[in-house]
Amino acid sequence: MKNAIFTPLEFGASRLPNRIALAPMTRSRTTQPGDIPNKMMAEYYSQRASAGLIITEATQISPQGQGYSFTPGIHTPEQIAGWRLVTDAVHEKGGRIFLQLWHVGRMSHESFHADGKPVAPSALKPEARVWVADPETGVGGMVDCPEPRALTLEEIPGIVDDFRQGAANAMAAGFDGVEIHGGNGYLIDEFLRRSSNHREDKYGGTQENRIRFLVEVTEAVSNEIGADRTGIRLSPYITQRNMADDEIIEVILNVASELDRIGLLYIHLAEADWDDAPAIPVRFRHALRACYEGTIIVAGKYTQERAMRIIETRLADVVAFGRPFIANPDLPMRMEQALPLADFDSETLFGGSELGYSDYPAWEAE
Repeated sequence: MKNAIFTPLEFGASRLPNRIALAPMTRSRTTQPGDIPNKMMAEYYSQRASAGLIITEATQISPQGQGYSFTPGIHTPEQIAGWRLVTDAVHEKGGRIFLQLWHVGRMSHESFHADGKPVAPSALKPEARVWVADPETGVGGMVDCPEPRALTLEEIPGIVDDFRQGAANAMAAGFDGVEIHGGNGYLIDEFLRRSSNHREDKYGGTQENRIRFLVEVTEAVSNEIGADRTGIRLSPYITQRNMADDEIIEVILNVASELDRIGLLYIHLAEADWDDAPAIPVRFRHALRACYEGTIIVAGKYTQERAMRIIETRLADVVAFGRPFIANPDLPMRMEQALPLADFDSETLFGGSELGYSDYPAWEAE
């Protein structure tokens, strides 16, 4: 039997030739000023077009949504034109590419905000750091996040509309679909958890209220571009950044039922990729399948063997790879032919030039 990860998959308006996805990874290589995608990024993504699906790095839907230096946006004409370079290059090589829509919430820094205050459901400071660089030199480092300010009730509909407009802009830029970033301690995830949401209005308190923002964003995006072109990333078992909440698994399963009602194309589970990270219980995977009928993507330190196993057991449909794809732009071919994998340089992950980004050779060129 052919390895399950190399079998095709019907995927909304597309057909994936394999079950290997490029996971979203922040690389901070945009052109400044303006956080504009560029030809270097087009080269990087097109080199990896043999993936069944490419999910781009997280992309801010508004200036308020930014939390890291040199990350791309999707809210100006220049950014849309820059992303068009990327989508054209990927499509020319036969690839499929979704844009990840992002609002970081409190995971930000005062330098990105006129009043020095990131926004969040509640004014609770995360124990977290973000990468901030000098705009002149490009040299950066990790800095502490400040205390955010709580969003007013009147501001929230505007952010929902920013997600909708971001999806519309992604379609104008030529993307095949979008992924809403709803995990990893960013704004949507902050609304879901009692550890970051102390609101007493219709967006806080009960589980129904805490999932309201996510549902409104997902419905707005799906109504704009189609549920069959919309996915979401969730991170139920990741508790870094003061995000622990013993209700979150129940909340995520309630969310999944809502997403099934909407008809969302996929749920992308961000699983922790560090050595002592908590394992996701099999019972959760079965519970998710029971309440959500769409495609399930998983990501988090998967090997080819683990990827094959989870797809064959039908607990996931696609496996996204991050770090292995950095140094191996032709990862699907290397996996299928059992070729050695190159190691990536961790010193060149954020910012910089082609070095450690688009200069990793394919196997044929080695």
